[in-house]
Amino acid sequence: MEVLTTSSCWSRTSNTFRSHLQWRNATSCLSNCFTLALLVLYSIPGRYESFWKELDYVKHLWKNRQELKVEDAGIAALFGLECFAWFCAGEIVGRGFTFTGYHV
Repeated sequence: MEVLTTSSCWSRTSNTFRSHLQWRNATSCLSNCFTLALLVLYSIPGRYESFWKELDYVKHLWKNRQELKVEDAGIAALFGLECFAWFCAGEIVGRGFTFTGYHV
């Protein structure tokens, strides 16, 4: 296990900032946004394949649910709870940080 010191953390952070300097110092915001949009667009096929692999894994678990361990069921329940919590947080932010409803 690597022991992190202040100097090693600072050097990693500064290297990260230097590698992203091209996006912060761009003179043309429109071309910069277009380049970033293309990067996201071309990463979608990889995400698409990963989604289908995960879906196949879930189908396999569902077919063999007799062999399902309590640990796997607990992880799935926690994931569902986390999704619900993020949904609720998004709703609260969308309402302008109120719990009762939208401002009219």
